[in-house]
Amino acid sequence: MKQTECAAAGCCQEPQVGVVRQSLSSELFPKCQRVITRERRNRTMSAKPFKVLITHPEVPQSGIDILKENCELIQVQSLPPSRAEILEKIKGVDGVFWGGHSPLNAEILDAAGPQLKSISTMSAGIDYVDVEELKRRKIPLGHTPTVLNTAVADLAVGLLIAAGRRFHEGRKKIDSNNWENYHLNWLLGQDVRDSVVGFFGFGGIGQAIAKRLSGFDIDQVLYTTRRRIDRETEKELNAKKVEFDELLAKSDFVVIASPLTPATKGIFNTTAFNKMKRNAVLVNIARGPIVNQDDLYEALKSNRIFAAGLDVVDPEPLPPNNKLLTLDNLVILPHIGSATTRTRSDMATIAAHNVLRGLVGERMLSPAY
Repeated sequence: MKQTECAAAGCCQEPQVGVVRQSLSSELFPKCQRVITRERRNRTMSAKPFKVLITHPEVPQSGIDILKENCELIQVQSLPPSRAEILEKIKGVDGVFWGGHSPLNAEILDAAGPQLKSISTMSAGIDYVDVEELKRRKIPLGHTPTVLNTAVADLAVGLLIAAGRRFHEGRKKIDSNNWENYHLNWLLGQDVRDSVVGFFGFGGIGQAIAKRLSGFDIDQVLYTTRRRIDRETEKELNAKKVEFDELLAKSDFVVIASPLTPATKGIFNTTAFNKMKRNAVLVNIARGPIVNQDDLYEALKSNRIFAAGLDVVDPEPLPPNNKLLTLDNLVILPHIGSATTRTRSDMATIAAHNVLRGLVGERMLSPAY
C-alpha cells in the first residue's frame, strides 16, 4: 500500500495530541533551538528565523500560536481563499500551512521559490496534492489523519441511523403536513441491532465506527481491505476480512471508509448496487468519487437499495438542482465529518508542528510520506 493510501485509510498513527501541544522548543530542544538561532543570525538578530504562509484566514488559533513564536506569519485574508492572493503571498516563504483543499501543485511550488522547505495540510486526505511533484523537489509534506477519527466516526454512526430510520423522509412529511401515522407500517426503517455491517476500507476511522456500533448489539463486522488487520483487533470487533462481492451480498449496512485511488474511484456503481441486499443502507464518509452518483440515484430511486447517507459528494459543493437532492431515501451532509471545535483545533496543532519540524530538518509528527 502506498504511503498516502495507508495514511488516508488510518493505518498510520499520529502521536497523541496532548503530547504535540507542547511548545516546539521544549519538544525538540536543543537541536531546533540551534537551527533557529543560526537562521536568525543569517537574517538579522531581530528577525524571526522563518517565514510561513497560512493559506486560510480561519485557521484555529492553536496552530497560529505554535507558529508565531519563531516564524514571521503571512496569512491569506480572502474568503474563500483567493488563489491569486496565495500565489502572491507565497513568494519567498520557507514554510506553508495549507489550510484549504485547493490544488497544491507545481504552480504553487514555483511561485514560492526554491527556498521552500516544509508544507503541511490541515486534512487527512491529500488527493488535492501533487505528491509526486513535492517528492521530486524533496519538500517534506505533513497532514493530519487519525486526529479526526473520533469526530468522523460519530458522524458516520449518525448518518447510518438517520438513513436507516428515514429521518429525511420523516422531516419532509412534517414540512408537507402529511402525517400518515394511522398506518401501522408508516416510515418503518432498518434495525441496527443484529445487523451485519460491512466496511469498504477498515483503517482508523472504520475501526472507530465499528467500536461505536458494538454498543448497538450488531451481529458481525465484515471488511474489505488490501491487507488483513491484526487478529487481536479482529477479535475485539468481531470482524472478518472478506472479498468485495461477499461484503456487498451479506451486509445490511455498507460503510465506505477507504482512500480515493484509481482502484477505488467509481467502484460503487450499478454492478455493486445490484449485488447488495434490497434492505441495505450505504454510508459514505470517505470521498465522493468512490461512488458513481448517477448509478446511486437509480439504485435509490428504484429502491434497489433501501437508503444512503452521504457526507461526501462529487462535486463539492453539490449544485442545489442536483437530482440526488430530490430523493426521499437519501440523507446528505456538506462534508462536515471533522467539523467539531476540538477536532479542528487539534488538526491545526498537528499541522503547525509538522511545518516547524520540516523547517528545522526533523521528521514531521505526521508525515504523508
